[in-house]
Order: sequence, then C-alpha cells, then structure tokens
Amino acid sequence: MLVLRVLNVVAPAYFLCISLVTFVLQLFLFIPSMFKDPSTTPLFSPALLHGALFLFLSANALGNYILVIHNSPEDLGKCLNSGGGAEVVADRPDGSRSPCSALPSTHFCRLCARVTQRHDHHCFFTGNCIGSRNMRNFIMFCLYTSLACLDSLVAGVAYISAVLSMSFANPLAFLTLLPHSISQFFSGALLSSDMFVILMLYLWLGIGLACAGFCSHQILLILRGQTRYQVRKGMVVRARPWRKNLQDVFGKRWLIGLLIPVLNVGSDNHRHKEK
Repeated sequence: MLVLRVLNVVAPAYFLCISLVTFVLQLFLFIPSMFKDPSTTPLFSPALLHGALFLFLSANALGNYILVIHNSPEDLGKCLNSGGGAEVVADRPDGSRSPCSALPSTHFCRLCARVTQRHDHHCFFTGNCIGSRNMRNFIMFCLYTSLACLDSLVAGVAYISAVLSMSFANPLAFLTLLPHSISQFFSGALLSSDMFVILMLYLWLGIGLACAGFCSHQILLILRGQTRYQVRKGMVVRARPWRKNLQDVFGKRWLIGLLIPVLNVGSDNHRHKEK
C-alpha cells in the first residue's frame, strides 16, 4: 500500500516534468529552428503552423488533465449518508466497513478513500479515480497527450535530421539512432543537448503509443457499456445500443468536448436510475 501511495505522488510529478521539458524543447529549440527556412512566407511558415498546432494539442491535453482532477468522482458514501437514508456498508479488504460499496457498479478506492459511482480504475498519473463524472475528460486527455507526443516526435526528428545531417527515409534509421547516438556521445562526437533530444524522441514514442492504446481500449469498453472494473470482476452488464453508451459518456454536445476542454455532460442521472 505504501508503494501505491508513493506512486500516486511520483506519477503526477513525472507527467508534469515531462510536459515542462516538452514545452521548453518545442518553444526554445524546435520552433525557432523552423524559422531558419527562407523559402517560406512569414504568415504560413512551418514554425507558426507547427506552433499553433502544438499549443492547441497541449492546451487540450493539460486542460482535460486539470478537469479530470477537478471533476473527480463524488464520494457516493457521503452523499447517501447525508441524505438521511439507511447506510449501506460492505467489507473492505482489511476487514473494516466501507459505506455504499455494496451498491452495484460502485467501488471503494483505498488510495482516494471514497466510494465512486461506475468506477473504472484509479489513474496514478492524475492521482485520483476515473468514474462516471470524469471519464470523458480522461479519454480526451489520453487522446490529446498521444497527439502532442506524436507532434513532438515529428518535430524532434526534423530537428535531429537537420542538426546531424542524417536522413530518416529508411525506417531502420530511427531504430538504430539510439545505440549509434550512445556510442557517439561517449566518444565525444555528440553534444549532450542533442543526446537529450534523442532520448526524448523515444520517450515521446512510448508515451504516445501507450496513451493511444489506452484511449482505444477505453472507447471499446464504452461501446460495450462496460468499465475496466466490471471486466476485471467479471460483472455482467445489460446490453444497450452502442450509441446510447457513447452518449452517456460524451453527452449530446460531444463535438464541443472534442475541440475544447469542458466539463463532463454525461447523463449521470440516467445511470443512477438504471442501477
């Protein structure tokens, strides 16, 4: 349990550090290097277009990240107990009693110390649980984080290609870039700043693929009307149209949430009626 609590603090700090490093590299290294191309007009230069795209992706990623934390799942146990109704309790793993965790599709999280409605999982990178209230913001966070990493990867490859005068037309060039760069770095032929950018390329690739895979998996579960917690526990859910499942998470104004970070407008009341 202590390891999980430490991870719950280290993971958000790790994400924020990676975001800060990405911002610094993009704004002070990659984008300025694009202004050196004299063949482009100032209005439609690759630097301005890339900068606008990166700011759009980053604003959506960080905005939805904040909303995932701000719109964290409500403690269902406190809500029901404060309403004057009978207290519903269930056993925790340590033998103590947890209010309301015996209700269907609810789960008591030991890290958050709360009972969440339609619990999906606990995200260590945000430091809280993902449930019915912040599921859409979490998916948008994963989507735009993946796109921002892909954007940074492309910009970083273009920068390294210009600095080291090498071509990435052959796909094997990227696979052999890291071991070749390490040997050059320890022999003194490669600058520390260039080596750091090369390491960040592989980090962006890993984070981007992980977020894309996680986002796709979450959308697949939503189409089926399931959560990760229900799949892990083997719970049977009632079959519903996939359009209705999507609307419950993304709401009717889904296009707004796709373009800008907004609060979840899912049909929480409808979910409560079904339980």
